[in-house]
Amino acid sequence: MEMPAKLGRIVEEFASAPRDVVLEMLLEYADALPPLPARFAGHAGMERVPECQTQFFLHAEVAADHRVTTWFDCPAEAPTTRAFAGILAEGLAGATADEVLAVPDDLYVRMGLSAAISPLRVRGGTAILARLKRQVREQLS
Repeated sequence: MEMPAKLGRIVEEFASAPRDVVLEMLLEYADALPPLPARFAGHAGMERVPECQTQFFLHAEVAADHRVTTWFDCPAEAPTTRAFAGILAEGLAGATADEVLAVPDDLYVRMGLSAAISPLRVRGGTAILARLKRQVREQLS
């Protein structure tokens, strides 16, 4: 199983973009993060990702047809971390549990982000993906 095609295209776009354009692309994804539904007010039912320097919360739900729906929340003052959420939200929209689990753990390195942002930020993004995949695995078992 491969990662969702939509996420694969995003990875390719970042990997092939010049470094100065990558930061602009990240800002676009940060701005595109959808708002949380009211049921997550105060981050109820969401998991905090303590590896992130910024307060970051996520929640994944696996439906009966194994489609995964994701929600993320992060302050607007943390555009890089918000961009990770925006990339996952867009790239995983409509994905199955198997597709989410097939996302490579080094996703952000494959995108070329380690050349544009700090290693600490890349580790935070990697932790977000790991917790998301863990939530999916737990719901499948």
